[in-house]
Amino acid sequence: MRKTLTILASSFRLTMQELMVNKLRTSLSLIGISFGIFCIIGVLATVNSLEMNIQNQIKALGTNTIYIDKWEYSGGPDYPWWKYVKRPSPEFKEVDFIKQRSQLASNIAFEINDNVNIEYQSFALQDVSLMGVSEEENDIQPVKMAYGRYFSGSEFAYGSPVVIIGYTNAENLFGSAETALGKQVDVKNHKATIIGVIQKMGTSMIGIDYDQSIFAPYRFARELMNEKYSNPHIVVKGKANVSSAALADELVGVMRSIRKLSPGEDDNFAINQISGFSDKVSSLFSSINIGGWAIGLLSLVVGAFGIANIMFVTVKERTPIIGLKKAIGAKKRSILSEFLLEAATICILGGLIGLILVYTLTLILTNAFDFPVFISGGILGLAISICIVIGIGAGIIPAMTAARLDAVVAIRSK
Repeated sequence: MRKTLTILASSFRLTMQELMVNKLRTSLSLIGISFGIFCIIGVLATVNSLEMNIQNQIKALGTNTIYIDKWEYSGGPDYPWWKYVKRPSPEFKEVDFIKQRSQLASNIAFEINDNVNIEYQSFALQDVSLMGVSEEENDIQPVKMAYGRYFSGSEFAYGSPVVIIGYTNAENLFGSAETALGKQVDVKNHKATIIGVIQKMGTSMIGIDYDQSIFAPYRFARELMNEKYSNPHIVVKGKANVSSAALADELVGVMRSIRKLSPGEDDNFAINQISGFSDKVSSLFSSINIGGWAIGLLSLVVGAFGIANIMFVTVKERTPIIGLKKAIGAKKRSILSEFLLEAATICILGGLIGLILVYTLTLILTNAFDFPVFISGGILGLAISICIVIGIGAGIIPAMTAARLDAVVAIRSK
């Protein structure tokens, strides 16, 4: 152990000397390694954080949740919107029919939404997303309250003029989210009392942006908007241990019976599975990761050639010293270890520079996009492993060349 540490310390000192003597050559190699690590780890850290953020938002929608709509959510450049535009929109009365006929659904909710202006005294918020939801919405997609409470059963049943407001909207309208409770706001010439403020949840990239939304019981919300043109859809959550695919198959049959479609008629509704979104997100980010690896590996190859060049020159410059070491009893493995450790040290230095740049990038992105970007332990371990492998791979041939030198010939060389 002591001998290994001695070799490592000696290698580190010699490496520092090389950094000073061969500044240009070493700098180019360090830049190549640093840029390669920056590309690979930077892309992996950013993409991993972004994917985790989006996947968490998808999980919040419910992994065993299905949206019944007139529109397919798959999208794409060949999306045949003309095929769906004439379909009938889901209706609130269909919720009860599904409850009666479905054996696999545990909760069913109805949603409508539109953009409205919210006014309080001389202040106003424009184009706020108003969500009208039915009784079981909170059982499917639970809403955490920062202040106040959620809607009661009687408020749902009678369409009471009450709302709960997103945290950011409350701050923008009242200055402080806590002071929003009990205030009356104007929504399309209707008075509504704020009974709750939703807990701050941060920027949403999919689904509902709770911070900048306002929620109302369905029966009250339909007085504020034209239901037919307010993106009506039904949300169905499956029972425990029921797969999303099984629930989707059952809902197809249920909806066809509700719509009284004959066997030869096409579906006039869409069954959109949340689990499908998760798979598409994973596939998308896998492609992005491949791009980051491709750019990073190219830079690492350039850096590796630079390190190999440094080590060949180093072996040539230290040939007399190597001969002297072998003359006083140094083993081949000692010489080999010395140069391999030196090559790995140079590579690790480049990797550390790359990691510092990535860490700086994570701080910038975290503040800019309001969601955490981080370097996980696995990614950090990967960075160190890459540096060690690249260093050993680049230094193995020069190190073997040094280890095979004849002691007498090496001492006499200049």
